[in-house]
Amino acid sequence: MRVRLYQVILPVHDIEQATEFYSALLGFVGERVSPGRHYFDCGTTVLACYDPGADGDGKGEGWSRHLNQYLYFAVDDLETVFTRAQHLPCQAVDDKIAAMPWGERLFYAKDPFGNPICFVDERTLFTGN
Repeated sequence: MRVRLYQVILPVHDIEQATEFYSALLGFVGERVSPGRHYFDCGTTVLACYDPGADGDGKGEGWSRHLNQYLYFAVDDLETVFTRAQHLPCQAVDDKIAAMPWGERLFYAKDPFGNPICFVDERTLFTGN
C-alpha cells in the first residue's frame, strides 16, 4: 500500500486576504475552488486555505493549533521567499535565515492569521537518516 499526504487545510478568517498573502509569498496565484477555499498546488501536496464562514460552514468549535505546529515548505530559492515574507503582513518573521544542527537552512514566520509556517532550502531537507 502506498500512502502520500496530498492536502493540508490551513484555517483563515479572510479568504481574500489569505489568497493575496499566499499568492505573493509563494509566487503563484493558485485556484479558487469554492467561496471559502483557495488551493495552492505545492508539488505533491495542496495547501488549502479555508475560510469556513465564506463557505457557509460556520466556525464550529474553532481551530486548535499548538504554537510549534508549523507547516513546512521546501523551496528552491529560500532567499527570495525570505525577502517576500519580510515585505508581507506576517505577524512574525525570523530576523535571518538559520542553519540548523541537522543541516537544514530555514526561516520561521507566522502568516497574517497566526498560522506558524516555515520555509526550508530544498537542497538541505532532512527527512531522517
